[in-house]
Amino acid sequence: MKSAVVLQAGQMPVYADFQEPAPAAGENRIIVAAAAISPVVRSRAAGTHYSASNQFPFVAGIDGVGRLDDGRRVYFAMPRAPFGSMAERTVAPSALCVTVPDDLDDVTAAAIANPGMSSWAAYKQRARLKAGETVLVNGATGTAGRLAVQIAKHLGAGKVIATGRNVESLRAVEALGADVTIPLVEDDNVLEESFKAQFAVGVDVVIDYLWGRSAERLLIAGAKAGADAAPIRFVQIGSVSGADITLPSAVLRASAIALMGSGIGSIRLDGLAQSIGELLQATVSVGLEISTRAVPLSDVEEAWAGGNGIGRTVLTIGRREAAD
Repeated sequence: MKSAVVLQAGQMPVYADFQEPAPAAGENRIIVAAAAISPVVRSRAAGTHYSASNQFPFVAGIDGVGRLDDGRRVYFAMPRAPFGSMAERTVAPSALCVTVPDDLDDVTAAAIANPGMSSWAAYKQRARLKAGETVLVNGATGTAGRLAVQIAKHLGAGKVIATGRNVESLRAVEALGADVTIPLVEDDNVLEESFKAQFAVGVDVVIDYLWGRSAERLLIAGAKAGADAAPIRFVQIGSVSGADITLPSAVLRASAIALMGSGIGSIRLDGLAQSIGELLQATVSVGLEISTRAVPLSDVEEAWAGGNGIGRTVLTIGRREAAD
């Protein structure tokens, strides 16, 4: 079957034949229609993501949209290695096959599920966001961060604060529902003061896509806000700005900060499936916005080299592969 195959760590996938999978117990076979290129897909291909199997060769892709043998259209995630979602067929855990609403197209569903689920699950299953609370999204100008702002509003956040490096991109995030924007300037003292001003008013939940320097300044500013400030649930999701931080121990001793992660391993599979199902239903009813670019699977090398930008590149699988 035609697939996007990663031959060695660090190499982009190539359009090639790969053996067809057979479902094991607890798995479904899926005829794939669409699969998105996301940062985690790229880092797994590079062998740098914590969930990478480092088993080569393998088919790229961690999720997608397709049909089961009974014809049901589903979003699926976490195919069994060495199989992936960027292929004509794959296998995935039955627990992670979620029905796609009829009025949601394949490309949009494949594009929005992973970045949207990252904040949906963090809000509902880790931070336990309550209506009226204040949310700060650290790294709100990327695809997942932009959705995190929209989803926070949908789930009832009373105020959303958005951070980002690009001032122009932050203006676009305001149009999506951010009440306050904070540019991530280079001066640590200036940045910390901006954060402290918001914590002094009250921040209940921080959703962090960046880690690195800005996360350090956020945590320190939250601690300096003092005992009278609202307790902060700090949820770590991504590490775009760096894998490590230097955090004084006093930050946690002198504050009511609850530091937690959200991702594969910190949320049960049934919890992830529930979050994905709720997100897909809300995508249509709420009108969550994500830009997409559809590219045939056979053009995977061009699509991979082109990058994602803001939005998602989605590989479509269908007639062209069948003709090959």
